[in-house]
Amino acid sequence: MTEARITVNGKETPISPAAPHATVLDFLRERGLTGTKEGCAEGECGACSVLVARPGVNKPTDWVAVNACLVPAAALDGQEVITSEGLATVGEDGTPPALHPVQEEMAVRGGSQCGYCTPGFVCSMAAEYYRPDRCAHADPADGAEAHADAEHGPNGFDLHALSGNLCRCTGYRPIRDAAFAVGEPTDEDPLAQRREQAPPAPVATEYARDDSTFLRKDTLAETLRVLRERPDAVVVAGSTDYGVEVNIRSRREGCVVAIDRLPELRELRVESDHIEIGAALTLTEIERRLDGQVPLLAELFPQFASRLIRNGATLGGNLGTGSPIGDSPPVLLALEASLVLVDADGEREVPLAEYFTGYRQSVRRPGELIRAVRIPLPLSPVTAFHKIAKRRFDDISSVAVAFALDIEDGIVRTARIGLGGVAATPIRALATEAALEGRPWSAETVEAAARVLRGEGTPMEDHRASSLYRSAMLGQSLKKLHAQTTEAVSS
Repeated sequence: MTEARITVNGKETPISPAAPHATVLDFLRERGLTGTKEGCAEGECGACSVLVARPGVNKPTDWVAVNACLVPAAALDGQEVITSEGLATVGEDGTPPALHPVQEEMAVRGGSQCGYCTPGFVCSMAAEYYRPDRCAHADPADGAEAHADAEHGPNGFDLHALSGNLCRCTGYRPIRDAAFAVGEPTDEDPLAQRREQAPPAPVATEYARDDSTFLRKDTLAETLRVLRERPDAVVVAGSTDYGVEVNIRSRREGCVVAIDRLPELRELRVESDHIEIGAALTLTEIERRLDGQVPLLAELFPQFASRLIRNGATLGGNLGTGSPIGDSPPVLLALEASLVLVDADGEREVPLAEYFTGYRQSVRRPGELIRAVRIPLPLSPVTAFHKIAKRRFDDISSVAVAFALDIEDGIVRTARIGLGGVAATPIRALATEAALEGRPWSAETVEAAARVLRGEGTPMEDHRASSLYRSAMLGQSLKKLHAQTTEAVSS
C-alpha cells in the first residue's frame, strides 16, 4: 500500500495525520483551505461543498459536487478534489487570481452577503457549469427567459444543482440570477479540459490510525473476504448516513470498508426482462444513465434529498440502512424489485417485499452485501410517487406512497402500491391492491380503496405528523392519482 493522498487543487496532499473517521471538510480546513465551511455537519446546508472528479456519463470525467462534511478523507485516497480556492486562475506572471466565471457572476449580481455559504454555492454552481449536457435554451446575455420551466435557466442551468445549498441572509433571487447568467466553459478552461481525460482510478487503501482502519479493496471477492474475517466492519458507500453518525453522534468504528468504487457494484444493464442497477451507483448516475426509462424512478429522484446528497447516496445504502422512511423502498416495492445479495459463498436473489423483517432489520446476513437491484420488465404504464413532507425538496418524508398500475379498458388489471413512513418497515399495501384489482378505475372504486388504504400500516405520532394525518394522506394520495389519470385521459 502506498501512502494515502488526495490531489487538492492540483497538488498531492498526504491524508496523514488525519484519523480514519476524519472528514474531507476537516482535512481541508486543517490545511488552510477555509473556504470550505461547516454549517450543519449533516449534509443539509451545502456550505462544505467541494468538487470531485468522477467517472462521467457523457464525458470521461464529470466534476461532481459533494458534501465534504460527510465523506471520510480516506475515502478520497488517490482522487482529485477542487475547492472554492482552486476555481480561481492564478496568473503566471504573479498577478492576482482571476475569478472563475461562477464566482464573477455571484459577485456582480450580489449573490453574497455574509459570505459563509458562498463558497459552497460556488462549488455546486461550478459542478452544474461543467455538466457536459447542459444546453442553453436562449442567450443569457439578452435577458431572455426562454427556459423550459421555473427550475431551468435559459442557459440550461438546473436549479436542483443548488437544492442542497442554504443561504440565510442574501436571499435566493440574486443567486438564481447568477446561476442563470453563466455561459459555457471556454476551450482554454483547465477544468473543462480535464473532463476529456479519465478520472483517477480507484486505489486500494489501508489507512490505519489509533486502532481504527479504513479499507478499500480492489475487487468484490477481496471485500467479501474482509467482511467474513471482520464481522464488526461497517460498510460505507456515499457516507451520507454514516457521516451524520460520525459528526452528530460521535460514532467511531474500528474498521470501515468502502464499497463505492467496486466495479462489480457499479454496473447498469437493461435486459429484455429486467433492469439491473448496481448497488453502488449514485442516484445521480442512475438518473442520468436511465434518462427516464423508468418513469417512477425519474419522479423519485428530484424529491430524494438534494443533488449534493444524490451525488453520493446509493440505492444499496438506502436499502441497507433499513429505514422505514427511506424514499427509495416504496418506489422499488411498487416496481416489484428484487435484491441480489452476495457473500463469500455466492449470491441469492430476494424479493424486496420479503427483505425487511423489522425496524432497521432485514434478511441480509452478516458479511452479505446488496450487489444489485433488479426491476422486472415490462413496467406498469400508470405510475406516481407522492412524498408528503413539510418542504417540497430536501426534506424527510412524513409519508411516501408509490403507485404502479396497469389499467386496461378502464379496468385495473394489476396494482402495486409501496408505502413508507406508516410502519416499522416499508410495506406493500396488499389490501388496497386487492381492493383495486379487477375493478373499474372509477371514482367509486377509488373512494372505497382509499378507505382501505387509510388503514394500511400502523402510522406513528412524531414531530413530523400525527398518525391521523398520515392515514388521511394515504387515502388522499390515491384520490390524487385518480384525478391526475382522469385529467390525462380527458385531455
